[in-house]
Amino acid sequence: MGAHENTVQATRSSKKRASAVLSQQLSTAKKRVVLGDLTNSLNLGSLRDSDFGPNKPKCTLKWKEEEEEEDQEPSEEETAVSSMVHPLKCAYSNSIYKHLQAQEMEVSRRPLPGYMESVQNDVAPYMREILLDWLVEVAEEYKLVPDTLYLTASYIDRFLSYRAVGKNKIQLLGVSCMLIASKYEEISPPHVEDFCYMTDNTYTMEEVVDMERHVLKFLNFEMGTPTTKTFLRIFTRVAEENGKSLKLQFELLGCYLAELSLLDYRCVPFLPSVLAASAIFLSRFTIEPEMHPWSLALQCYSGYRPSDLKECVLAIHDLQLNRKESSLQAVREKYRKHKYMCVSTLTSPSEIPAYYFEAING
Repeated sequence: MGAHENTVQATRSSKKRASAVLSQQLSTAKKRVVLGDLTNSLNLGSLRDSDFGPNKPKCTLKWKEEEEEEDQEPSEEETAVSSMVHPLKCAYSNSIYKHLQAQEMEVSRRPLPGYMESVQNDVAPYMREILLDWLVEVAEEYKLVPDTLYLTASYIDRFLSYRAVGKNKIQLLGVSCMLIASKYEEISPPHVEDFCYMTDNTYTMEEVVDMERHVLKFLNFEMGTPTTKTFLRIFTRVAEENGKSLKLQFELLGCYLAELSLLDYRCVPFLPSVLAASAIFLSRFTIEPEMHPWSLALQCYSGYRPSDLKECVLAIHDLQLNRKESSLQAVREKYRKHKYMCVSTLTSPSEIPAYYFEAING
């Protein structure tokens, strides 16, 4: 046991030394700093001054020195979707869908619209975006399933809706929520010390466990809830036409657009089912812009008309085109990889025809 601990400590020490050398070599190159915007642009007098010295990396996340070779195995999204029973062919699918819709609308499972303005005094929307952008990279580093990321975002938004948090504790909240979500979704979740390490030990294990306890108590230990990912899997299957097999590109594009919406504070008020339906709508429009992005099957099963999705679709469309010129790139870089078929490089027409939002008649 002691030899194992010494090996882990030696490995982490060597990674930190290698990271410091690499940082000096690339000091003149432009580099995106994880959570750097958050810690660099604010007056964080409450944090330790030693954490922000001239030689201290602003990035609190330690990465592998080399990128692992891309594998060609099916993605988690492909495996999960392909193993599902087709909703239109399942006798109980309609009842299941109605149950999920009823759950997502429960007040205890929903964040408050505009909670940043009404509840938070020290945290701004862009801090939330920086935090979730970083958590996307943490999820990739530990190869967490997509559901863990979506649950993490749900916990964060719901907690921030009713509990004011200082800006020096926002990252602590993030890793604690991801720890809870990992325990709920993962077969082998990362340990508390792993999350402390990913923050460059900015927080102690005791602080993470204490925050975890506060979040669990707030959630009343009810960790399960339908997320955008839950509905995205269902709608992706419904989007099949004439029994044809799913196109992997379409599936992954929907996942990409849904994750983009996960980061944007403007999308918080939308129900998960609306976000998922809008991602499907925009995916179809991106791949085949000349065809109507919605179908009668999708409308009947989801209960959403194109007009019901218009506001959400346009918001995600802006994110896809990066009209805000956001510097946060974790999701775009993730889906630029070959195993995700480089779907983040796909672009859709700059305008969606107005008649695509008109009612579909059988």
